[in-house]
Amino acid sequence: MIPCKQVRGESGKETFSYNRKRPLCCADFCLFRSTAGRKSCPLCPEEKFKACYSHKLRRHLQNLHWKVYAEFEGYRMCICHLPCRNVKPSLSGDHASGRHVAHYHCVVCSVTIARKTDMISHLKRHVNKGETEASQAYEIMKELGTNVQLLPNHTTPQKSDTYFNRKMKTNRQLVFCSLAVLAEERNPVECLDAFGATGIMGLQWAKHLLNAVRVTITDISETCVKMIKENCKLNNIRVDGGMRVPRGSDGASGEVEGVPIATVEVAKMDANVIMHLRPFDYIHLDPFGTAVNYLDAAFRNVRNLGIISVTSTDTGSLYAKSPNVTLRHYGCHIVRTEYYRELAARMVVATVARAAARCNKGIEVLLAVALEHFVLVVVRVLRGPVQADESAKKLRKLMHCQWCEERVFLKLGNMVDDTLPCNCHGSLPGKTAVQLGPLWSGPLFNTGFLRRMLSAAVKHSMDDIQPLVKTLIYESECTTLKSLVHGPSALTNQVECGVVIKTLNTGEESGIILNFPVGKRKIADESGNFVKKLKSDAALDHPPFYYSIHRHSIRGMNMPKLNKFLQYLTEAGFRVSRTHFDPTGVRTDATLLQFKSVLTKYSVPTCTNASATQTSVSVEKTVVCVSVNVRKKTLP
Repeated sequence: MIPCKQVRGESGKETFSYNRKRPLCCADFCLFRSTAGRKSCPLCPEEKFKACYSHKLRRHLQNLHWKVYAEFEGYRMCICHLPCRNVKPSLSGDHASGRHVAHYHCVVCSVTIARKTDMISHLKRHVNKGETEASQAYEIMKELGTNVQLLPNHTTPQKSDTYFNRKMKTNRQLVFCSLAVLAEERNPVECLDAFGATGIMGLQWAKHLLNAVRVTITDISETCVKMIKENCKLNNIRVDGGMRVPRGSDGASGEVEGVPIATVEVAKMDANVIMHLRPFDYIHLDPFGTAVNYLDAAFRNVRNLGIISVTSTDTGSLYAKSPNVTLRHYGCHIVRTEYYRELAARMVVATVARAAARCNKGIEVLLAVALEHFVLVVVRVLRGPVQADESAKKLRKLMHCQWCEERVFLKLGNMVDDTLPCNCHGSLPGKTAVQLGPLWSGPLFNTGFLRRMLSAAVKHSMDDIQPLVKTLIYESECTTLKSLVHGPSALTNQVECGVVIKTLNTGEESGIILNFPVGKRKIADESGNFVKKLKSDAALDHPPFYYSIHRHSIRGMNMPKLNKFLQYLTEAGFRVSRTHFDPTGVRTDATLLQFKSVLTKYSVPTCTNASATQTSVSVEKTVVCVSVNVRKKTLP
């Protein structure tokens, strides 16, 4: 520390201690006014500004130091010319002949910065990181009955180490419903929120599912861990900092003052490390960007028939805006197409399937959602090399026509020539088709799981995602809109990945009973029979991809309304439904040629001859009437 500069008063007895690290303020100028005699400048060396009388010193301070101050939270940082910084070397490289650089002292961290604009940017970084008193004012946000504290810069994780995105509310509710479905199958559920940030997702799990789940929230940032613990206190949730006890022992839950509270384990640990150390039933991966670096660790220790949900927000590489990054992260070659969102979802599922196969595990896709700012994939883990081989067989190349956008998956051992049903390769010169992938060619939805998610959404009053889940159910069945039943009848005859789901069709509240296989790696005979039945039932698989009705509209023709067009395709004998990937998209098993033929059949010209004649006659009558009225007004 630089020693304080002693300034004596007029009588010579009173002294004023001035620390050169402290910014100059108004009290200093009052002192200089009240004292007499020759005094030196506290911010300039004596060889640069010699001692002078008070009026000259005051003028010097006002014209030099006070004129270029930087203000921050009531403090005014004047420019300093003392040798606090390293000397600037001369052109010859001699430090001794160099000169000192004028600078500012930061009031937060006491660092010295030469330029005023750099000091302002430096102070803004302090505010963004929450290191000042004014930046400690938290914003309280409530979502799904859970309160969280947010910093003013919660949307910039690079600055504050914390992140909260209000647009991801749909994602959080979908993940919550998938966990609620798993909580009905096994109790308790060991679940992990690998990237806690503010802890909003894990707190929602613990607050609403209570003893059915045992939540672990982890984050590598010390700031995030501190904020998660504060949010736990805000929601009356107990924080467990130690490691979990085994599943067979009793959970740590109790009551305080008659109000039941949940227990959440908060750990400062890397996501890969904690997933390697402990097994979980449910793992949610939501990093800031791609999740490919954490898939191997997630599949290594996840329990059999557990669920892994992956959220990817790197839309630049997912939506073919950065093809080189896509190839580097996902090992897939893609181009921009009309069905780019489903292409992104199938690419993420293919990456997840490869990671599971490396751990001798297979997957069944329960849910795949691709919206504007994220791609969510929820899969169930099936242990065993046989299941891994079955999942690996569904990774195939996709043939895509760059002219008409027709597409078809290549079958195993199929040749590349003459695979597309369109005639673009014969009627147009050059290469018209391109190979994309490898991609996931299996179904993207499980109808039974989605119906149970809808029941969970209704139970927990999630009105925002109920229309989306209904659309996913229609899309999984590839049927048009119809009424859904939320009662016990909606859960009958459902089979998921060989697990038998029995529902009670009585007037009482029905519960779901699952017959899990006995043993760690064995599958029961009854479950195996249902797996074969599920594979043989081709009607459960929805057709891949969709067509945009606006993309293939005919020029000069008015196309029918979308709901009418779905009815026309159904009457033509095709399976058809709307898709959540595109509001104007139509998922159907018809080829592009059949799709266009139905669209052309029910499209009408924009202007027919009869309508043109009627329009001209009406215009002539209007002109005649106007001319007659004008003549009447001009007559005397």
